[in-house]
Amino acid sequence: MKMKNISKIFALSSVVLTAQFSVFAGNGDRVGSAGATELLVNPWGPSAGWGDAGVACVNGVDAIYTNIAGLAFTDKTQIRFDRTSWLGGSGVNINGAGLAQRVSDASVISVSVMSMGFGDIQITTVDLPEGGVGTFSPTYSNFNVGYAREFSNSIYGGINFKVVNQSISNLRGTGVAIDAGIRYVSGEEDQMKFGITLKNVGPTMTFKGDGLAFQMMYPESGDLATIEQRSASFEMPSLLAIGGSYDFNFSEVYKLTTAVTFTANSFSNDQFKLGANFEMNAEKAQFDMCVGYVYEKGIFSKDYNFGYRVTAMSGLTAGLSVAAVVGKNKNMLGISYAYRHARPFNGCHTIGVTIDIK
Repeated sequence: MKMKNISKIFALSSVVLTAQFSVFAGNGDRVGSAGATELLVNPWGPSAGWGDAGVACVNGVDAIYTNIAGLAFTDKTQIRFDRTSWLGGSGVNINGAGLAQRVSDASVISVSVMSMGFGDIQITTVDLPEGGVGTFSPTYSNFNVGYAREFSNSIYGGINFKVVNQSISNLRGTGVAIDAGIRYVSGEEDQMKFGITLKNVGPTMTFKGDGLAFQMMYPESGDLATIEQRSASFEMPSLLAIGGSYDFNFSEVYKLTTAVTFTANSFSNDQFKLGANFEMNAEKAQFDMCVGYVYEKGIFSKDYNFGYRVTAMSGLTAGLSVAAVVGKNKNMLGISYAYRHARPFNGCHTIGVTIDIK
């Protein structure tokens, strides 16, 4: 495919994604009005470690969250398991499991799930405001099925379908959403990359269940009747992210990747994300160290926590991962750790295991 045609495809795809986003884009008056905000949580440590800045360069299972187009760079089979201690001190834990599988020379599919655990919460009533009648456990989970394809040596694209579920003992909400992304690669050594992704686009969600019903007595007859209230609908937290990255290839072993991403959020402040990842890729081992920074409006203001803040996640991020060749088939087994700064909480910690099957 000629470079001129590739450029046209990339430009046209960017226009389409941007036009679609304009339908869902919001303003300051919409802050906090979206639901299913767990869709904004990255469960994968390696990409979270550099502030989700890698929209243009993150590959494999991590790309399921960051930019599904990066899934197309999976070598053969990749399996990930991650656990996150979310917003230190909150008692919330996040588990993520994902599989990326190459099915042809150009195509890769993925399946992943993320679940949030909130522990046991006391059931309270009007008569028993302190509880004592049992507990319930809220459940948030996202199930993803993704597909990515290499269209040429420079153009990659993908789409991800999600099912969102939120529930307590007597109330449940279920919704669907999609992500779409593209990546453009250029340079003599493919060192320049550009990516754009539109995420969390879907119909509104509502809650249903016995938790919306109550009993009342007719004053004249004394008969009991069950009244069911209607739940208000809410929108998905849609966003558009555009990013670029550049690889400094010092040698066949050492590489430094720098990345920047702008995220336009429909229901919170827009953010700039900066990241850098240093990689040592030896014959039998791999080492990665990354750092990132998430900037949003007013972050350096002394009144940031009280005047501008609408999300806990901003500021410094960092991560570290190591992997080694194991077994006769020379598969890679790796472990990773990532930290994300959060205010006014004590930060988020993610530990993960990656298996790359050759």
